[in-house]
Amino acid sequence: MAIRRALISGVVSILAAVSLVSFTSTGVAQADSQVVYVHSASMNKDIPVKILRAAGDGPAPTLYLLDGLRAPDNDNGWLINTDVENFFAGKRVNVVIPFGGGGTFYSDWERPDPKLGVVRWETFLTKELPAVMAASYGSDGVNNAIAGLSMSGTSALNLATHRPDLYKAVASFSGYPTASSPGFAQGIQVSVAQMGGNPLNMWGLWPSGSWLRNDPLLNVGALRGKAVYISSGAGSPTSDPTVNPASSKFDAVKFAQMVPLETAAGLSSQLFVPALRAVGVNPTVRITAEGTHWWNYWQDRLHEAWFSTIGPALGA
Repeated sequence: MAIRRALISGVVSILAAVSLVSFTSTGVAQADSQVVYVHSASMNKDIPVKILRAAGDGPAPTLYLLDGLRAPDNDNGWLINTDVENFFAGKRVNVVIPFGGGGTFYSDWERPDPKLGVVRWETFLTKELPAVMAASYGSDGVNNAIAGLSMSGTSALNLATHRPDLYKAVASFSGYPTASSPGFAQGIQVSVAQMGGNPLNMWGLWPSGSWLRNDPLLNVGALRGKAVYISSGAGSPTSDPTVNPASSKFDAVKFAQMVPLETAAGLSSQLFVPALRAVGVNPTVRITAEGTHWWNYWQDRLHEAWFSTIGPALGA
């Protein structure tokens, strides 16, 4: 019992540290892209969405790219912090990057929340937005993939298990696919609360049915036949001296922002990979000793996931 209490306390502390992470701009040049406003009937509001248009003519595959816990309502961390626009320029794929959703786990919540309102992100992402993409923005409606980081790494896996008919590939970068497990569940609750939401309004009282439905580990069989990419670091000191406690340049604040969260993601991902293999899924796995909970790492993993897993699955 003492060991369990220590585990829960440690993981809660680790995941709670996500609130410290901030965004910085890289100033990447824009590719062939536009911001459109897509109405969500389920949430009764318009959602800004950045669409990077596929090269070439005619319908094309579509990749949905989700933001992290502190997703702003007027931008997206992938656009702020990575080369995503330049990377996908000239590729035969539409990349769909919604704004907002911070603290929601991109889920359909059980009840409205005083702070976050009516939260029906799963409905928006799996029904409303794909329909608009197919009708107006060049999606072929068949070859779809979804990817996310940290909070939305969990979300991407959940959406893929809930709608295996919609997605051919899914990628989780530093996600937490053991969402209902002791310690990880409490960390998720703390993270939602830090964004102003009431976690009881999301999936109810842990471990209720909604928690079990939104745990990729417990629904892993739905990923049979899908292309799956899983990455995370394991929290070892990296070549960056600012997050290496043995270095004279060690930055304790930066370490708290970038390393413990990755340690937790590494633990969760390492538990998830054997479960994938047990049901016949052969994932592409990049779990390394080094790696930090930050955008330069996720940018590299997105590049790798595209060439190894997502692009081939989409025929792009």
